[in-house]
Formats: sequence, structure tokens, C-alpha cells
Amino acid sequence: MNLLDRSRTIAPAGYNRWLVPPAALAVHLSIGQVYAFSVFKNPLLERFDASHTSVAIIFSIAIVMLGLSAAFGGTWMERNGPRKAMALSAAFWVSGFCVAALGVQVGQLWIVYLGYGFLGGIGLGIGYISPVSTLIKWFPDRPGLATGLAIMGFGGGAMVASPLTARLLDTYAATPAEAIVPTLLTLAAIYAVLMTLGAVVIRVPAPGWKPAGWTPSPKKNAMQTHAHVRARSAVRTPQFYLLWIVLFTNVTAGIGILEQASPMIQDFFTTVTPATAAGYVGLLSLANMAGRFVWSSTSDVLGRQRIYVMYLGVGAALYAVLAAFSGTSVALFVVVTFFIVSFYGGGFATIPAYLKDLFGTLEVGAIHGRLLTAWSAAGVAGPLIVNGIADARAAQGVEGAALYLPSLVVMTCVLVVGFIANMLVRPVHERHHEPATTTTGPADAVPTTTTEPALAAAGTKES
Repeated sequence: MNLLDRSRTIAPAGYNRWLVPPAALAVHLSIGQVYAFSVFKNPLLERFDASHTSVAIIFSIAIVMLGLSAAFGGTWMERNGPRKAMALSAAFWVSGFCVAALGVQVGQLWIVYLGYGFLGGIGLGIGYISPVSTLIKWFPDRPGLATGLAIMGFGGGAMVASPLTARLLDTYAATPAEAIVPTLLTLAAIYAVLMTLGAVVIRVPAPGWKPAGWTPSPKKNAMQTHAHVRARSAVRTPQFYLLWIVLFTNVTAGIGILEQASPMIQDFFTTVTPATAAGYVGLLSLANMAGRFVWSSTSDVLGRQRIYVMYLGVGAALYAVLAAFSGTSVALFVVVTFFIVSFYGGGFATIPAYLKDLFGTLEVGAIHGRLLTAWSAAGVAGPLIVNGIADARAAQGVEGAALYLPSLVVMTCVLVVGFIANMLVRPVHERHHEPATTTTGPADAVPTTTTEPALAAAGTKES
């Protein structure tokens, strides 16, 4: 087991930092399958004869556990390193698929909740945060690019998983409902291999490492700091909670599309076939992935607050267009939802760099983990809004696109709230900053800190 220790993952001199992003992608492409969950939705509805809401709870549990495991596991990951975190993520994610397959086989929905939702959700959270702070430390010169690289694969996971899952469901049995079990087991085997490879390849920078020829530049704007704030102090600042609202609103709106993507487009346009709907889910995954890289990289130039003005302000306008006009044209529907989901993905990829600007790099992984509780809350709110309204409207005899129109209006208002919260963010007050003597440690380790002046004078240090 010592192969998983941080000390065994320190990169040798001359190590090429561009070998690290593929390791992150291997893990994030695997756990990004959660965005293809809507492909399982109709087969699960048929298999269990359940309501939309009861099946949507599977996804909600997974996202709740993602946020909780990231919040509690962030500090542990910073201490133990990304390889151990990736291995733990793989164990939970793969076992979650296996337990979910058992639940489907025996006809018990609560076992699916336990497997894909609870166990799989823990794997999601640990796997999601494991490469982020590592890549920020490998790319201090381009933090937006780094977080885009780290998180891009999570958005792209469904681009692969959606058509693959649809193909497996069509291949293994006469009906998709009968093919759920072998499909889940096949995906589990594929992800076990990919995530193991990622854990083997990952490396952390050696103490004191920095890119050749790079020196920290002066602050580009008032939002950027060269100081550091520990996680326990960050959660006492108003900036943390404003960003929590920003992330919550952006994720809630994105989930409103992604969680219902496949059935939504079929209800809006009755001519769309299930195979075409699966392709549409894959296209949204491409938007999710591209947004994480393109918009996050753009934030290195525009600044984090300005890029969130676009995510939330333009996103709200697009949701309003979706509610008013998209039912008239498949092309308009696809284009508008493509940009909404790209902003959703961009918001995820930019938030770690936003945190780095405000709180420094000392414990950015742990702070990021705590902030992801907003994702947990959004994972409950998003599906409940869309599915709750859809179920209520269906009970009234409403059919087709009209099932979703009220929820689209609600999501527009949600994004406006996030827009206001983002505009209220200001630089963190220096009283929350760590003293300079506590932040001069290794590039990828918790630095040595002197906690008592008397001990420092005596030459005794406490780590």
C-alpha cells in the first residue's frame, strides 16, 4: 500500500508536467458518466414502474454524496496525495455500479440508491477533487487552464458514456430495461481500468518546483492575492458563501437541462427518436467539456468575476429564450441548451481558480472540497424542481413540452440570484491571511507552520 503514499508520487527532476493532465482525464472521464444518467432513466422507469422523481433521487443522492465526500475528504486528500485519493475513488465508483446492478437484478430500488447513489457518489467526490489542486500547483502560470484541464474530462464523460450506454442497452437484451444489469457491469469494468491507470501515472511536483523561467507576476486585478488563507478561515469569510451561492445557482440551472436532457427533447419534439435523443445527450456532454476548457482558459485573460457575469447573466437570458421560443425549432433548442450547458461546465472549471485568486494555493483543494457542498444542494434542488413540476403537471393531464415550461422560468430566476451574488464578491480581508512564515513550504504539501513565537525563538518548529 505504500505505493499509494504521497512520497512515492513526487516527480523526479525534469519531469514533463504535461503528463499529469492525462492522468486527471482518465479519472474524470470515468466519473463523468454521471452526466449520462438520463440515458438510464427510461429503462429504470420501465424496470421499477416508478415515478420520475423516485428515479431522479438516484442522481440526487450521487451528487449529494459528491459534495459531502469532497468537503470532508479535501483536507485528507491534500495530506495523503492524489494517488491514494484516485485509488479510493475507483474503489467506491466501481463498487457502486456493481451494487446498483444487484439492486436492478433483485428489483429493489433502494439498493440502486445505495450503489449508484451513495457508494458511487463518494467515489465521485473523492475522484473529482483529487487532481485539481495538484494541477494548479503544476500550472501556477495558468491556473484557469489548469483547472480546465483537470475538470474538462468530467464534462466529457457523458460524451463517451451516453452513446456507449445506449449501444449496450440495445445490444445486451431485447429491451433496455432487461439490459441494465450487464450494461452496468460492463461500464464498471471499463472504469476500473481507466481509473487505475490514472492513479498509476499521477505525480506531484517536488518541493520548491516551478515552471522553467517563470516568476510570480504582479497582481492583474484586486481580486488576486499572493497571500494564503487556510480552509478553516476561508469558511468564515463572506466571499466563501457568496461563491457558494454562485456555484449553487449555476449548477442548479445546468442540472435542470442535463438531468432531463433525453426525455425533455423527446417531449418538446415528438419526431425525435430515442437514438437521436442519446446523441443529443452526447452533444451536451461536448458542450459541458468544451465549456470547462474554453471558458476557464478565457478567465485567465478576462478575470474570474467577469467570466461569471457571462455564465450567470447571459445564462439567465438564454433560459428565458428557451422558455419563450425554443419549442418552435429543434435547432434553436439545441443551440440554446448547448450554450447553457457550456456555461455550466465553465462555472465548474473556473471556480477553483476563483478560489485560488481569493484564498491562495495553500489549501485550495480543501476549500474547493467544502465549496462543493453547493453542488450537493444543487443536486437535490435541480432534479426536484424539474421532476417535481413535471410530475405535478402530468397529474393534471399536461403533456409534452408544457411539462417543463414552468421549471425553465424558475431556473431563469435562480441564475439572476447567482448573478447578484457574484457582483457582491470583493477581495478577502487581510485579517484572514496566514502569516508569511507559515506559507513557505513545499509546492504540494501542507507547509511548516510556527504556532508559538516563543517556540520559534527557541528554534523549535511544529509541523
